[in-house]
Order: sequence, then C-alpha cells, then structure tokens
Amino acid sequence: MSHLSLQQPFEFLSQLQHNNNREWFNEHKTTYQSAHHIVIAFAEQLHHALSSSDHIETPNGKKSLHRIYRDVRFSKDKTPYSTYFGGGFRRATAALRGGYYYHLEPNHTSIIGGFWNPSTQDLLHIRKQIQQDPDVLRDILNSQSFKTNFGSLEGEQLKTYPRGFDPEDPAIDLLRYKQFLVRHTFANKESLSENFAQIMAEQFKNMRPFLDYMSEILTTDLNGESII
Repeated sequence: MSHLSLQQPFEFLSQLQHNNNREWFNEHKTTYQSAHHIVIAFAEQLHHALSSSDHIETPNGKKSLHRIYRDVRFSKDKTPYSTYFGGGFRRATAALRGGYYYHLEPNHTSIIGGFWNPSTQDLLHIRKQIQQDPDVLRDILNSQSFKTNFGSLEGEQLKTYPRGFDPEDPAIDLLRYKQFLVRHTFANKESLSENFAQIMAEQFKNMRPFLDYMSEILTTDLNGESII
C-alpha cells in the first residue's frame, strides 16, 4: 500500500469551514478537485484493506464516498457544502449485516460501524435474541479490546422499556437500544499519518466481533436455525 497523506484535503476543509458559500467554492474548485482526488485514492486503499479481511459489497473506494454537495431543500442549515469527506462500505451477502462508515474532518476524524435504523421487524428480532442470552453481547462489550477501541455501545435508546418486554428484565439496559453503533475517534496525528488507511482498516477490523454477533442473531431464529 503506497503512502498517502490527508494533509491537503484537511487544509481545504479547514478553509471551507470559514467560507461555506458557492462563490468561494467555485473560485477554489481546482483545489477541491485536487483534495477530492486524494480522498478517492484514500478510499481505494481503505476498500482494498477492508476487502482483505471481510466481504464488501461496495465495488470500490470511489463508490463509497458521499457527495460534498448538501441537499438543503428540507434543512434549516442552508450551507451548500459538507465540511468533511465521508462515506461507507456495505458488507456483502445476506449473512453479513452492518456497515463501515468513515468521517474525515480536521480534528474530528472518526469511524462508526453498526446499525443506524433497524426495521421494526429486525429490531424486535434483535431484542428477542439479546433477551434470550444477553451474556454473549455483554462479553463483547466488556472485552478489553472493545473498551479500549470503542468505549461503549452507542445509539438512540428508549427512556423506559420496549413494549412487550418486562421492565425488570436483567437485560433491559441492552433492550432499550433502538440503534446499535460503535465509534472510534482518531487523534489528528494519526489521521495525518501516511499509513492512515491501514490504521483505519485495523479499527474497522476490531469491530468484527460485534458485527459478526449482530449478523448471526439477525440471520438465525431463537433456536439458532438459519432464517435466510
């Protein structure tokens, strides 16, 4: 994997944060295109590294990138451009659930993995599976690797408890989750290193026990039989 630095894209984003308007952007379009080209190369490196350890549906790095142009039609924030570069990779096949998402921004670079918006059916299935044997998920969340790299499980939660479940259930703290997300934030020194794609890919790889557990419970019934 060749060396590549995000220094120039970050410099562009820092300027964009203070000049988020079409006139400035058009005047600096060449600078943006140069920064975007570097980010595409970074995404390609990331795609290659991820594909060596997981099955990725997203065909290449470029396809993983989100557009920098914001859709402001239904937003109170009318600034026309995102002040970060970001994207995501989907895992392949019905057996592998979840996705890998990256956010490149000066001093705020991070990755997130997991499940943003499970369907009502999937969410009920996840809760029933966790309720039946919460220790499997607890062991993952309490492992030293998980705590060191991700801290704790993130995501929106119910304030009380889900309908149809006992509020005194020993797993109620886990059953309240509506989203199941893990996040890692990088120091700026890391995100500017020339081997950052490999560093990021290693953190994505550290998400695998969590993602594989979620994939397993989403693709089996309460008896452990396949439902796909």
